[in-house]
Amino acid sequence: MTIINFARRATAGIGVLALAAGSVQGANSALASPDGLEKIEAIVVIYAENRSFDNLYGHFPGANGLSKQTPEAARQFDRDGSLLPELPPIWKGLTAKGVVPAVTEAQTAHLPNAVFAIDDPAGLNTPISVPTVDLVHRFYQNQMQINGGKNDRFVAYGDSGALVMGYYDGSKLPLWSVAKRYALADNFFMAAFGGSFVNHFYLACACEPRFPNADKKPAKGLIAVVEDDGVTLKLAPDSPRSALEGKPKFVNDGALSPDLYAVNTMQPPYQPSANKPAPGGDPAYADPNAETTLPPQTEPTIGDLLSAKGVTWAWYAGAWRAALDGVADSAVRFQFHHQPYNYFAAMAPGSAARAQHLRDGGLNGAAFIEAIDAGTLPQVGFYKPQGNLNEHPGYADILSGDEHIAEVVAHLEKSPQWGHMLVIVTYDENGGFWDHVAPPKGDRWGPGNRIPALIISPYAKKGFVDHTLYDTTSVLRFITRRFDLPVLDGLRLRDEAMAAHGQKLGDLTGALDLSSP
Repeated sequence: MTIINFARRATAGIGVLALAAGSVQGANSALASPDGLEKIEAIVVIYAENRSFDNLYGHFPGANGLSKQTPEAARQFDRDGSLLPELPPIWKGLTAKGVVPAVTEAQTAHLPNAVFAIDDPAGLNTPISVPTVDLVHRFYQNQMQINGGKNDRFVAYGDSGALVMGYYDGSKLPLWSVAKRYALADNFFMAAFGGSFVNHFYLACACEPRFPNADKKPAKGLIAVVEDDGVTLKLAPDSPRSALEGKPKFVNDGALSPDLYAVNTMQPPYQPSANKPAPGGDPAYADPNAETTLPPQTEPTIGDLLSAKGVTWAWYAGAWRAALDGVADSAVRFQFHHQPYNYFAAMAPGSAARAQHLRDGGLNGAAFIEAIDAGTLPQVGFYKPQGNLNEHPGYADILSGDEHIAEVVAHLEKSPQWGHMLVIVTYDENGGFWDHVAPPKGDRWGPGNRIPALIISPYAKKGFVDHTLYDTTSVLRFITRRFDLPVLDGLRLRDEAMAAHGQKLGDLTGALDLSSP
């Protein structure tokens, strides 16, 4: 087996050019393809937002859900290690800004130290159609909440009090019935600790973004202050002593690690970006001197490897064209940091690769659905719903996004390409919500908490709960195996780290039955 290590390539596109030139002919993926894998001719990945497995699928029949854990396992401990006598209130209330009627902070006080149903009519009575406030979901806090696998500091190091322990009756969701017809993975984890930004990178390159020399640039103020263990943010002197008194305060909860990896949200170097162009600069670029503009990244991506192999692929972003044109209104809630390929030098404005692979999904996914119905999807397609349809707390409700994704799945099932298609619906990360399953031991970057994943295909095992160990990079493992690609360096490093702990990540084939025609 030949492993291609691109991690130290210094300039954009070198690895891709080398592949295209045939310098790695004969490079193989880590595993031989099982019989019948060639039957999968189209792969579609739909990437939703910010839900733990227990938060939505904790009561799914046959899954390792809330009924499989004891009340003691859900108990949360304070920052000093003592057992919390009750959950703190949800600071500033449960419901997102503008929601009427609001659920106030006082209405959330004195909840027992346990999980609770957010939509319980006899409780907080906040249904899946109502957006809640957002929860902290950042690199260091996530590790502090996991607490070595105990998952007992979610309240202590969250910023939303009791909300981290909330869950919903997922049986009311359209995707619940889809999961019952196909396969649901209940041992699938987010690839990286933290938030959407880094986990989108892992879906593209299985790598952590970098900001070289950030300590000498305007971004230097974003370097986090961390304890000697490398995973704990240093508490500020005026931080509340107890989670019952308020959310923690830190000396500097920055976007950059002390060794200059971008571990929390930074902005793309190209438009659309939350950072405007530099005065007098190229309007297609973000201001490179803005402290939150990440420099163009040069790590090879799964897209690069697909292109080098002649496999067609595209990233479809909902409302992409509207965002580029500056007409994506506040209702759309387009999220700049959810578009990972917009951070890579190989996809710079004006490049042929950008024009070919970064595609507009349309408002409400209309352009993506049009491609589905016409049977013109590439061999590998990624779809990112626009913000108000991605299920992210704070600015989106669950039901609207779930209905949208279920509608997309219904179109896929009727597509001319359906007979040889694999669809993966998953979430980028847990959004700060607690889950009772300890993440597996991996490397410095992850895996993080458990998230839902649906495997949908004519070849999916029907009515199946797949207990195989997966994380987000398992999607890339499947793509790598199906198209016999070189192995991304990040996949190799994650596999080595998992193996050192006696574990192995699957590649989704455990959810498939490829024996039928």
